[in-house]
Amino acid sequence: MKTEQFVLGTGSSFRGTLHVGLVNNMPDQALRATEIQFARLLKEAAGPLDVRLRLFSLATIARSPQARARMEGFYDDAGMLPHVPVDALIITGAEPQAADLTAEPYWNDLARLIDWAQTGTVTALFSCLAVHAAVLHLDRIARRPLPRKLSGVFTAARCQDDPLFLNVPGQFAIPHSRRNETPEEALAARGYHVLSRLKGGGADLFTRELPGQSRFVFLQGHPEYDSVTLGREYLRDMGRYLRGEAGRPVLPENYFDRATEESLRQATRANAPIEEFTRIVSAALPLQQWRNHSVRLFANWLSSAAAAKARRAASRAIPTRKRA
Repeated sequence: MKTEQFVLGTGSSFRGTLHVGLVNNMPDQALRATEIQFARLLKEAAGPLDVRLRLFSLATIARSPQARARMEGFYDDAGMLPHVPVDALIITGAEPQAADLTAEPYWNDLARLIDWAQTGTVTALFSCLAVHAAVLHLDRIARRPLPRKLSGVFTAARCQDDPLFLNVPGQFAIPHSRRNETPEEALAARGYHVLSRLKGGGADLFTRELPGQSRFVFLQGHPEYDSVTLGREYLRDMGRYLRGEAGRPVLPENYFDRATEESLRQATRANAPIEEFTRIVSAALPLQQWRNHSVRLFANWLSSAAAAKARRAASRAIPTRKRA
């Protein structure tokens, strides 16, 4: 069956069509939500650009039969990417199964995808765990564990000017949800450019640029998250805690209002069932304070991708001067 292709933006062709591939490696329970989050964000960011979104997933990501049935006709195997027209790429993280990323069952496929993207795209954007995998594969930069999970909405500050930050304020809100980080000193030593860092320390957004290669953009945060995602993740982690499968999760920082936080703490002290936590979280109204900044960031990314595509096409169109 033919893969579904999402048409985003108003369809103006003054720069031609920009083909964006989304390699969605999230687990089954988050697959659809992640797909919708990125599609909506790209649609809001596309503006006058003619942007087409196509969905892919690594074949070696474990899927249930039900998930594979739903993906049929909507997703292509990421192994097809070298043979389909894609200008820009987004690669999401995946649910970790091993402490060593190179031991993940999808590692070889992901490494081949990263290698191809260096010359097969004009830009690629890596999200969360895909960031850690990419820098490990490219430059042997190993992630390191954080003292505790970083979860919540944090303030990031720009530390370098860049076209990605056009009309983005010097400080902006960004959700993060991770247990590891990429050491900033290791990034700097290998020529990466840290463009924003979290208040209190730690790289937020950084890039890798080599002559003749795709511009790689790395997001340790989650600008694509909708207003309820952090709450949904908290409930998932709390469910695991109540079943004895994991430690007690931290409350997402700067996300719930104080009354909701106190209700959740009381439920924790009372050893309440997961249904009580679900009731409290469902009644909360977190403010999605990061949305405008996220749309602006992705609009700038799409515009830079369209410009890079045009430059690449122009350079290829220049005729080679024949020798006398």
